[in-house]
Amino acid sequence: MKLASLKDGRDGRLVVVSRDLTKATEAGHIARTLQEALDRWDDVVGALADLAESLEHGSVPSFRFHEHECDAPLPRAYQWVDGSAYVNHVELVRKARGAEMPPSFWTDPLMYQGTSDSNIGPRDPVVVTSEEYGIDCEAEIAVFTGDVAMGASPGDARAAIRLVTLVNDVSLRNLIPAELAKGFGFFQSKPPTAFSPVAVTPDELGAAWNGGKLALPLLTSINGKPFGCPEAGEEMTFDFGTLIAHAAKTRPLGAGTIVGSGTVSNRDPDGSPGRPVAEGGRGYSCIAEIRMVETIKSGGPKTPFMKFGDVVRIEMKDRKGHSVFGAIENRIEPAGISK
Repeated sequence: MKLASLKDGRDGRLVVVSRDLTKATEAGHIARTLQEALDRWDDVVGALADLAESLEHGSVPSFRFHEHECDAPLPRAYQWVDGSAYVNHVELVRKARGAEMPPSFWTDPLMYQGTSDSNIGPRDPVVVTSEEYGIDCEAEIAVFTGDVAMGASPGDARAAIRLVTLVNDVSLRNLIPAELAKGFGFFQSKPPTAFSPVAVTPDELGAAWNGGKLALPLLTSINGKPFGCPEAGEEMTFDFGTLIAHAAKTRPLGAGTIVGSGTVSNRDPDGSPGRPVAEGGRGYSCIAEIRMVETIKSGGPKTPFMKFGDVVRIEMKDRKGHSVFGAIENRIEPAGISK
């Protein structure tokens, strides 16, 4: 089934959405918010699934579903942690600045804890104080969990995945080096994250959901031009079960924790860094990666970071060309003009 939160107060209003994303029905009699549903998942999942099936058959009241009316599925989440499951991306980052990658990066996931109290809806602007910060998008996949026990195994962690979604994990690249130099991780360089209109149960994804990975292309465009179409199921070194278990190594995770995959990234078939879409490659899921490739090939980056007025669109379609989660479409705006 597919769930969304319509804009309504600080935590949204839960609705069930049809598979084709054309209509929705109210779910407030089962759970008013998605967080409430996640807190009571075992008690409500059956009723929500029945409601979803009734919506498909047209046997419950429904209304036209508009993606621009959506908030983030969890407008306020108890926790948002982002991994870096695509080690190809990490390797390029380090190679571009002449740093060797420790062997442990292939066995021990990287992860940081980001902003979770002000998540952005799929059509909301990304508001930034200055273009000089180096504004970048990052197209990723994320999952919402139920309760996860401290020390959970990857298998138990995988079983705790309740929903799957897409994110635009905004980065302010020019702030990152100084923050990392302090030895205390990201903070100002990671503003609020944008989410796709709907979150989807793993069973809804069919064969595309396999072993805690989502095997479909992740599509990114900037100002209407194709920028990336990497296969999300390939080169994902750490599946979501492994990422969740890593997060839960020394702490329990509460229902509603969001765990991200990190930037989706593919190499070329010959093992070289990926090529731009315009050159027949699968492109990139963030601007930083094409800048890394340009630096490796020619000694310096050429592609600029995003400017005010630029629009990034992130979407995933199934093998028949149907949108799975709806589209994230964020315009970059200066602070003070967002509505």
